[in-house]
Amino acid sequence: MAKVWALIRFVVLYELRLWAALFRWIARRPVPVEPGTLRFGYVGAIKLILGAFIAVSAVEIPILHLMIPWEPVRVALLALGVYGLFWMFGLAATMSVYPHLTTPDGLRIRNSITLDLPLDWAAVESITVRRRSMPPGGQTQLEDGVLSLGMASQTSVDVRLTEPAVVPVRKTRGEPVREIRFHADDPEALVAAARTAMDQALATKNR
Repeated sequence: MAKVWALIRFVVLYELRLWAALFRWIARRPVPVEPGTLRFGYVGAIKLILGAFIAVSAVEIPILHLMIPWEPVRVALLALGVYGLFWMFGLAATMSVYPHLTTPDGLRIRNSITLDLPLDWAAVESITVRRRSMPPGGQTQLEDGVLSLGMASQTSVDVRLTEPAVVPVRKTRGEPVREIRFHADDPEALVAAARTAMDQALATKNR
């Protein structure tokens, strides 16, 4: 029963955050961040896929409305279709509203509202640009201490940690990771910003 309630709580919170993100996206009100923080998107990798799903759903709604003769079923499917269409816009909104962040204190790797992985600069040994295609096995993969957080089966940034660490990602099941790979639409800019922030953090520490 506890697992059921935990699942219900997750679904409710997910829906609330999704609709809040859609509101922010439409109103152009980004989530406030601390001074010195830079945002980096990752939705570009799946923009075409999301656009295709949204377009198909938008076309499907009036077609089903005209084809189905039973009024109650037609109304129910219309409501479900409209909800699904806005839900997909909301999913796209979460990826725009919650981008990767480089902050004065560290890096935050994100994926919509399902992943928010903070890394202190002190825990980062190096960060580099390297574009990779992931093998079959899902968008989150763990192999030999390397955690890949893909987007459209690709990563573009490698983060090597100073020492193996346990990170709050379910796929790891508590196994330490020594390297994290993820995707950013502009990995060169993200890596440059990260290195600058790391240098500034080190300079501040050595004062």
